[in-house]
Amino acid sequence: MATEQDPESGWMREPEAEENGSVLPASSVTVPPSDELPTAPASPAQPGSRYSHLLVDYDGSVLPFLGGLGTYQRRLVLLTWIPALFLAFSQFSDFFMLDQPDKWCKANGSLPGRKSPLHPENDSSPAPEVMLLLPPTQLPITPSPGTFPHNNDSCLCHEWTYQIHAGLVQNVVSKWDLVCDSSWKVHIAKFSLVVGLIFGYLITGCIADWIGRRLVLLFSVIFNLIFGLSVALSVNVTMFSTLRFFEGFCLAGIFLCLYALRIELCPPGHRFMITMVASFIGMAGQFLLPGLAALCRDWQILQAVIICPFILMLSYWYIFPESLRWLMATMQFDASKKQILQTIHKNRVNTESDIKGVMPELERELTRRSKKVCIVKVVGTRNLWKNILVLCVNSLTGYGIHHCFAKSLMDPEVNMNMMHNFYANYFAMAGITLASCLAMCPVVGFLGRRGGLLLFMILTALASLLQLGLLNLIGKYTLRPETGMSETVKNKFSIIFSIIGMFSSHAVGSLSVFFCAEITPTVIRCGGLGLVLASAGFGMLTAPIMELHNQKGYFLHHVIFACCTLICIICILLLPESKNQSLPENIPHGEHYTRQPLLPHKKGEQPLLLTNSELKDYSGLHDSVAMGDGVSENTTVNGIKST
Repeated sequence: MATEQDPESGWMREPEAEENGSVLPASSVTVPPSDELPTAPASPAQPGSRYSHLLVDYDGSVLPFLGGLGTYQRRLVLLTWIPALFLAFSQFSDFFMLDQPDKWCKANGSLPGRKSPLHPENDSSPAPEVMLLLPPTQLPITPSPGTFPHNNDSCLCHEWTYQIHAGLVQNVVSKWDLVCDSSWKVHIAKFSLVVGLIFGYLITGCIADWIGRRLVLLFSVIFNLIFGLSVALSVNVTMFSTLRFFEGFCLAGIFLCLYALRIELCPPGHRFMITMVASFIGMAGQFLLPGLAALCRDWQILQAVIICPFILMLSYWYIFPESLRWLMATMQFDASKKQILQTIHKNRVNTESDIKGVMPELERELTRRSKKVCIVKVVGTRNLWKNILVLCVNSLTGYGIHHCFAKSLMDPEVNMNMMHNFYANYFAMAGITLASCLAMCPVVGFLGRRGGLLLFMILTALASLLQLGLLNLIGKYTLRPETGMSETVKNKFSIIFSIIGMFSSHAVGSLSVFFCAEITPTVIRCGGLGLVLASAGFGMLTAPIMELHNQKGYFLHHVIFACCTLICIICILLLPESKNQSLPENIPHGEHYTRQPLLPHKKGEQPLLLTNSELKDYSGLHDSVAMGDGVSENTTVNGIKST
């Protein structure tokens, strides 16, 4: 096939004659260029035959025939946006339900608002975030001035009175007295939700690639309603934590399927914009949640109000179709034909506009058996597994180091009285996240996916290294009066680096997941997304673990993630650029996604890379030299032609 090179973005060449990870023998007939394609492809009954390139080229052939991003597709995109508001409510509910309140012993007779000796913990302990791609606003616990609460005489009390900061009259902590000896159960409740998300992303991602996005979405919604409403009826903290695990599992399925459907509906030029709109709707939910909590007053009512809107998503079974792109990629042509006819009818597209002959080709391929692929197939690839692994490490680092910056910003040694207020903390984090998303739009539009990810990772690394190194140096000078350095200078630098770090690390996490959705083939897109989102979940898991250990080992935690940022900067250079590129449909498509150098080669310069004819694929996908793919001998693996 003819090769195409995008001057602004990456370069991708067409795969050889193969389907969803299964290739033809070496003796297969070479496929002619697209403009010379014969009208009748090889018979579906012949072993090893491939189907027409028109059906593989979804963005170039099928989507234009359907009317592009027509009225019907826009309605479907809108339906993927609306649940982002409900997901944001569930995401940030832990901030309110598990907030650590002020407490005093009733026998002591202290007045509300007065700090008594029996009040060792005067901190706000919000939970880590639940969903990904939305702001990782993890507010860490302020360390107690002494040791653990249960070692303090102030815990010798049988009945407590609480003052909750988060707008509720009663939450989980106050209902079951999760203080002193029982305070660790709060962290387990946060821990269980994140672990549920991790398992949910991994398992539902694989299932969605096998049985479809629509069915997984429906079952996730049904079970989320069951477990979510059961959480509101919990009789003890053990039941609460267990049900929150299953609620997180179902929330992961909803988020993952909606994200994949949103990506697969859009043409190349609209994918990032449509994804960012969903993020902004989620942030609107974050800003609205404090008002909702103030109206509900009780955590059980708040939980029920948050879950009930998901009932509306049950109607998606009737109004939301299966992903047509996934049906075509897995060769379910009978179901694809019905959906194409439905889309053409709703978009009022004239069938005579089918210049490329998509429908005749589809008719010829109706007898084919479907070909579904599991994410495990990536293990046998040469390039695809490396791309997914790099993005997994990026998302792990971005969400993991975010807690380090949040902890530094809320450090009680940093004299910021305003930040000790619950709502000041909450809205400060939301504001930083909003600024990060706003900055991502022009940066990614100008630099592309890879350039934007590299820029934000460099900012994260600089903020982290300066906070660890420069502040240490300033701290030494503050001990010498003749230098003129004061503790105030150190605190100001710490605040600046923390804000920059939170700003950039959120962008790193979000872009890593979006990047994975674009470069992972359709047949395993949900599985690839599940791996990257689960990696981000492991990064988020460090927050409740650090809180559970009373922030012991925090400095080492920060140092490890700072080193990871340096590794990620190097690895990002190995990724391809997906801006304005068609989504890969099968594993060979994804395998042939190649990278473009950040700096173009000068004219006459010979790239120091093997040519395509010299490359042997040892991955198991190919048994011979990649031939017949239409790439000339003087074309290198990065898409630059040598002279």
